[in-house]
Amino acid sequence: MRFQPLPPAQVADWAERMRAAGKRPVVLDVREEWEQQTAHVQQQASSQGFHLLSAPLSVFLELLDDLPPPDQPLACLCHHGVRSQHAAYFLSQRGFSDLYDISGGIDAWASVDNSIARY
Repeated sequence: MRFQPLPPAQVADWAERMRAAGKRPVVLDVREEWEQQTAHVQQQASSQGFHLLSAPLSVFLELLDDLPPPDQPLACLCHHGVRSQHAAYFLSQRGFSDLYDISGGIDAWASVDNSIARY
């Protein structure tokens, strides 16, 4: 595995560590647009200090040029953790070196943050 699991309860600490190291942490949401509208993390991005990018897996390849540089810390997010693992593996094969997978996806995140809707 070329990426590390990141439990949702540790995202804020991860973002803080990355910022303290002079890096800009990014959460890459690979869920489809309707899923992002149903359960979103915009509020968490601003309060926890990470940048949020959307790149639904269905159009992922078309958005590769919009991703941050390969050495920037990037945590992938989906519904339960399967699509985000695929995205993280794909990115690791393309030179991304500071990769994380948000374990259990938005569903697990919603279990520790009740402001996030579950679906």
